[in-house]
Amino acid sequence: MPDKMPQTPDMHWTLDDHALARLVDDLVDQGWFVGERFISSKLCQALHDELHTLAAHEALSDAGIGRGGQHQLRHDIRGDAIHWLDLKSQAQRHYLALMDDLQQQINRALYLGLFEFEAHFAHYPPGAFYKTHFDSFQGRANRIVSTVLYLNPDWPAEGGGEMAIYSSDDEQRELTRVPPEAGTFVCFLSDQVPHAVLPTRHPRASIAGWFRRNTSMEGLIDPAR
Repeated sequence: MPDKMPQTPDMHWTLDDHALARLVDDLVDQGWFVGERFISSKLCQALHDELHTLAAHEALSDAGIGRGGQHQLRHDIRGDAIHWLDLKSQAQRHYLALMDDLQQQINRALYLGLFEFEAHFAHYPPGAFYKTHFDSFQGRANRIVSTVLYLNPDWPAEGGGEMAIYSSDDEQRELTRVPPEAGTFVCFLSDQVPHAVLPTRHPRASIAGWFRRNTSMEGLIDPAR
């Protein structure tokens, strides 16, 4: 683990009000939102540099599927390596502050009762992918709204690695493909939007996150600490 992460200037970024309004409308109308240049290019570059530093120091872990006792590594399903955000850099703190603002906006507009946000860096080496999946299952998890921020500057048109978003019916028709270009932000309902990461031809960097609902009951803490 590196002793010192790349730092960003001490500045405050905010989210665009018009983009926030469209995000809320799109969540209601179709269950997902895609916004280009949603997050500052300078902040994306700082986060990209941090992920590069983590990878260089071998501080990433192979991602798996399932939680708890059901967790397993399945490189035939997903091939990324991750590092959970831990507030140890200014860039992370800036980004998480923006997500806190977004959580409040969504709660005010949609009354979803979002309780907290968790997120990790994700690095996909060339050839890696993530097969079609939901981020949670209806009535069985507390991940309510998913987010993805892309960090890749100057992503080439032939680079692959797009997020494919599908319809939730039995046909699972492809609705859109999202190139992983820096600043693009995707937000969707975790249990209603099937999606995949298509095979990438270049190293692909992003931050995946989830707004969660507090479902603690009968002494069981959920979200787990």
